[in-house]
Formats: sequence, structure tokens, C-alpha cells
Amino acid sequence: MEWNVEGFGESTQTLILPLFEEVAKAPNKATSGLGRSTAAQVREAVASDDFDGKSSNSLTLWNSGQKVVLAGMGLPENLAEKDARDAGAKLLASLSKQHGKSLTVRFTTNWRVAQMIAFAEGMMLRDYKFDKYQKKDDDDDDSPYSVTFQASDRYLRQLHDGCARVGAIAVGVHRARDLGNEPANVLYPMEYAKRARAWAKGKDNVKLTVIEWAELKKLGMDGLVNVGKGSEHKPCMVIFELNADDRNGPCPMIVGKGITFDTGGISIKPSGGMDEMKFDMHGSATVFGLMEALHGIGHQQPVIGISCMAENTLSSTAYRPGDVINTYSGKTVEVLNTDAEGRLVLADGLWKAGEFDPEFIIDLATLTGACVVALGHEATGLWSNDDALRERLRKAAESVDELAWPMPLLPAFEKQVKDSKIADVKNLGDRYGGSNSAAAFLKQFVPERGEGDDAEQYPWAHLDIAGTAWGTSTNDMVAHGATGVHVRTLTHLLSEQ
Repeated sequence: MEWNVEGFGESTQTLILPLFEEVAKAPNKATSGLGRSTAAQVREAVASDDFDGKSSNSLTLWNSGQKVVLAGMGLPENLAEKDARDAGAKLLASLSKQHGKSLTVRFTTNWRVAQMIAFAEGMMLRDYKFDKYQKKDDDDDDSPYSVTFQASDRYLRQLHDGCARVGAIAVGVHRARDLGNEPANVLYPMEYAKRARAWAKGKDNVKLTVIEWAELKKLGMDGLVNVGKGSEHKPCMVIFELNADDRNGPCPMIVGKGITFDTGGISIKPSGGMDEMKFDMHGSATVFGLMEALHGIGHQQPVIGISCMAENTLSSTAYRPGDVINTYSGKTVEVLNTDAEGRLVLADGLWKAGEFDPEFIIDLATLTGACVVALGHEATGLWSNDDALRERLRKAAESVDELAWPMPLLPAFEKQVKDSKIADVKNLGDRYGGSNSAAAFLKQFVPERGEGDDAEQYPWAHLDIAGTAWGTSTNDMVAHGATGVHVRTLTHLLSEQ
């Protein structure tokens, strides 16, 4: 989407007037720049019973090539930022080809600038499609929307700065969606690394490191090695460093699970819905999207992201149930199920994060179906070894309407995963509470700072996005497919701290 901000003036091809309930006449400046007949039509429609301004009520007017959409917003005192964001997304989704790509959104009476920015953000987030593999008709218009946001002069600077920020973040969200939506025959581990290198090229404050197959084996990153060794597309680890030259102390670390396709391995998944396992790399998609968003808003503080990339498939070289594998930490894992692979690649990523002396570590993973059973597609599961980090992350997610729901990290679940007779840990717990035992497994690989009796784990949080990375029908920002979940959450957390 191309956008700009200006004062009240001329209107483009389609004028959008988001108006509040109980407005009995067209607000001041609402009809600026309209032809006489169109302005009269707007005034008559607003004063009529056909448009009452209630939420989700809309009316489209057509006159001599000028189109005007009246969009009901409900009562101004009831319009939370979430509601404004949803309204912007729904409005964009409702437009047809006949409305064209040139839009003017005019904010008139009773609008606060935060509501305006949220409305614009909703439009930007919804303005996404993944149709690169579909044949286009000759009359298809693939040009971007050109949107002018108009408001009173006193709001223009704040509105412009706010739109610039949410627009840059939306670019990061769309990057994550693009990566999640790519089919696995196109996006495999080293293709992700290739795209990361292309993005980092020429950016002075971005450093990118790719640990490839031979070096993974040399370093003993056997969680990644074993999960990915059955595929011809070998695994890798991609490390993003933003503002690395300014780092003179601990900085945040974000670690993402990046299984570009998950057959389940020898513990093969059922065929129904297996096509959706291209989304199993969404944790790493969020890491990439987050780095792009932070760079786009001009974030000045150091942040490091680690993406653990592998394809989990079947072959004569694939790892097996019953295998005992090493990990980068030195701990051994008894493999009881090869479909519990995400925690194995994250084990290496979490331990690698400790080498950077992090301020805290947050990992994201489409980790367990059990989390979807518990929370559906409405909230991400959140586990943490640190109460303060858990609450900060929960609040950041709530503030952008990407809910993260605190879940229990109980000693009983840790006991389950440590109850192996032949290895340090096993990659499954008991039948029940599977998302909790998965989090407990990851906790075994959170590195420590200090030595001896003074050693303690770095603050760490785990986000299980299995239910929120795709398939969420109640998210107005997304038409279908990957959601780009938690790019906005983490941008808010890191830039507001």
C-alpha cells in the first residue's frame, strides 16, 4: 500500500467517510472537494434513516464517477484501538474492483489520533494477498492501493508519524506471511537463508551469519542435524544481528522454529491436513519479519534473532524413534517420536543464544497440537521461567490484540521429560498436557549465567503459536493462510522497553 497524509482537500476516486453513531448531519469538512451533486447526496444520506453510523453499517454512494463509502463506527466513546483496527481491515476487505485503487480516508468529527492510526493499520495489515502462483486475467489490477489519510491540521504530524511506524511494521508482518505461505518445494532451509542474505545486503546495521550443514556437524548441533538429515535439503541456522556494533552488554534474543515441511518423519503424520505443514516454519518467519519491522522503524538498540531451519522428512538416513542424539548443549535426548522435532532444533538454537549473553530469550514455535486443543486459534500459549518477562510479553501481546495466554511450567512436567532410562531427557512427556511438557523440555536447554551455586537460567519465554500462525478465522487482519503472528507483539515489546 502506498499512502500519504494531508489536510482536508480534494478527494480521489473513492472517498471513505468513517462516521460515528448519532451523527445527524454531515460533519464539517466531510464534503470538501466533492462536486455539488455528490456533496448533496452525502448530506442527504447522513441525515436519512438509511445510515445510522452503527458499527458495521455502511452505505456506498455513486455519482458521476465519484464514489463515497459511509462507514459506521458506533459511538466514539466505545471505539477502542482494536475496534478501529478491525474496522479498517473490514473496510478494505469490503471494497470491490469498482471502488478502484485510489482511496481517500477522511477522519472528521470526534476522531482521536490513536484511533486514526489504528484504522490505517488495519487497512495496511489487511492489504495482503499471496497469489504469485495463480494465473492472472488481463483485466486484473495488481497495482497497489494508493490511500490518502486526511485529518485536521493539528493531527497531521502525529498521524503521519504513526502511519509511518505501523506501515513499516506491516511490511514485516507481510514478510512473515510470505514466508509462511510459500510451498515447501520452493522454500527450504537454504532458500530461507538466501532470502535473509538478500534482505541484509547493503544494510550497514545488519549482520547475517548462516551456519550450514558441514559446520552444524562440526559444532555438534545434532538436534538440527538429526531432524534435517533425512532430507536432500539440509538444515542450517540463520543468525540476524541488528545494530550489533552498538552492543556493549546483554541484548534481547529471539529464536524461531523453522521446519520448512514436517511430515512427522518416521512417526509420520496422518495425510489429512499434512499440506498445512508448510506453515511449521512460522516461528522463523516471525523472526525474519520482526527484524525487517525493527529495521523499518529505525530501531536503535541491538537485537539478535536465530532461525533454526530444517525439513523433517523420511528417507533411509532419517532419524528414528529409539535413537539417542546429542545436542549443542552436550545433553543427550532419547527420541520417542520423530514428530516431536521442533523442540530438538530449538534446543540447539536456545543454547546458541546463550553465547551472546542475552538480556532475555524468547522462542516462537508451531510446537504442539495440544496447544491448539487448549486455546484454539484465539491465543498463543505462553510459558516462562521469569514472572516479569512473562507479564511484559503478555501485556505487549494484549496491546496489539495478539493474545498470549500464560500457561503452567510445573516441576511435574520437567520430571516427565527427564524420566529417560538411557539419556538425559526424552522428547515426549506423558499423554496429557503435551504443550506443557514440550515447554518443560525446552527449559532444559535454556542456558545459564554464572557458575556453580550462583548459576541461574537466563530469563526465557516460550510462545507456542501452533494455533495462531494460520487457520484463524476470527482475525480480521488476515484473509487466509499465514498470519505473521507476533511480529507486532515483539516489535512493541522491544521498541517500548
